Amino acid sequence: MLKRWLTPLGRALARYLSQPLPHYTPAATSSPAALLATLRPADVLLVEGNTRVSTAIKYLTQSTWSHAALYVGDALLDHDNWEDPPVLVEVDMVHGCQAVPLSKYAAFHTRICRPVGLSEEDRRRVVEYVIARLGQAYDLKNLIDLARYLLPVPPVPSRFRRRMLALGSGEPTKAICSTLIAQAFQSVRYPILPLVSRRRNGSGQAEQEILSARHYSLFTPRDFDISPYFQVVKPTIEQGFDYRRLNWDTAEDAPQDAVQSSAPG
Repeated sequence: MLKRWLTPLGRALARYLSQPLPHYTPAATSSPAALLATLRPADVLLVEGNTRVSTAIKYLTQSTWSHAALYVGDALLDHDNWEDPPVLVEVDMVHGCQAVPLSKYAAFHTRICRPVGLSEEDRRRVVEYVIARLGQAYDLKNLIDLARYLLPVPPVPSRFRRRMLALGSGEPTKAICSTLIAQAFQSVRYPILPLVSRRRNGSGQAEQEILSARHYSLFTPRDFDISPYFQVVKPTIEQGFDYRRLNWDTAEDAPQDAVQSSAPG
């Protein structure tokens, strides 16, 4: 009985938390064309969201990034939709695990995080892992936990913030956005932010670093940004940036507010 009552409540709460905040729109830092030309399969696309739940995630993780999606290239190419094909797999709290076009985030601040040295075979396996989970549900038990931290000053000690995002059921079939991607990389034993311990070798003369995987439910979008194993890739630079080719406004009658806005603050 309780479960039947919680499910409609969770869906209603998901719709509410997924609504964009009024008067808040993240600024796009890369053109859609440059972004598409730069992305490679198994790249992680981080997004600065503009929804109510984004506020909670950004606070809890002390980060710009509130959402993560995996670029799958042409793995889901539909010949009936050449112009705007689904090239990202993400987990949405309303629709669950779904494939979406890159145009969904054309107007958003984004960042590409690329796994360094990932083999083509493992790249393919990571993509196949998330595609195999299309249609799975969002972990609705996380929603009430997140909703509690939408207060103006959420009273959450910093040491507990990461675990606030892992208070749901923990069922692998009901993943949140970064959880699914973390599982995909862990399936090929690619590190994100592993735990590191030191052990002496058999002779006892030298120490060896031993990596242990964190539980997938503890990963957040921010972790791909700060991971030493993922490269931050900027489309503007990748496409051949040359500051000498920029067109600056040199008119003497340029608006005063435009001049002021360019000054360092």
